[in-house]
Amino acid sequence: MAEIRHRVGIQGSTSDIYRMLTTDAGLSQWWTSDTSGAGDVGSVIDFRFGNDGPRFEVTELVPERLVRWRHYGEMPPAWMGTEILFELQQQEKQTIVNFSHSNWRQADEFLAHCSTKWGVFMMSLKSSIETGRGQPYPDDVHIDFDE
Repeated sequence: MAEIRHRVGIQGSTSDIYRMLTTDAGLSQWWTSDTSGAGDVGSVIDFRFGNDGPRFEVTELVPERLVRWRHYGEMPPAWMGTEILFELQQQEKQTIVNFSHSNWRQADEFLAHCSTKWGVFMMSLKSSIETGRGQPYPDDVHIDFDE
């Protein structure tokens, strides 16, 4: 199984970052502006990128430390069975966000595309916390002409 991993230091508190990962208002500031359904364990979050997008079930929450989602549904097919994990570690001057998107069935060009886009969105999360302004879809950095 393949996995995407990113590690980002953010000048912000674990509580502020946790809120950005667990509420519709927070998620819409850095990933996609059309987000709904965030909540407690068992909630299903809809992330829309135009007319479609992935859904994730919230499977684990440890306040200010960990957020885990499992892909829910059939869109996109390559994401079926995958899991997303955000681990937060407070350090002296920053919070480290360790991100992974795991259980990919194959390492192909779509995984490479998603890895780059996750990097873009991790920088959007960082900017959202540090400057108050992220770059969620549709205002994100485009990495190819098909977006």
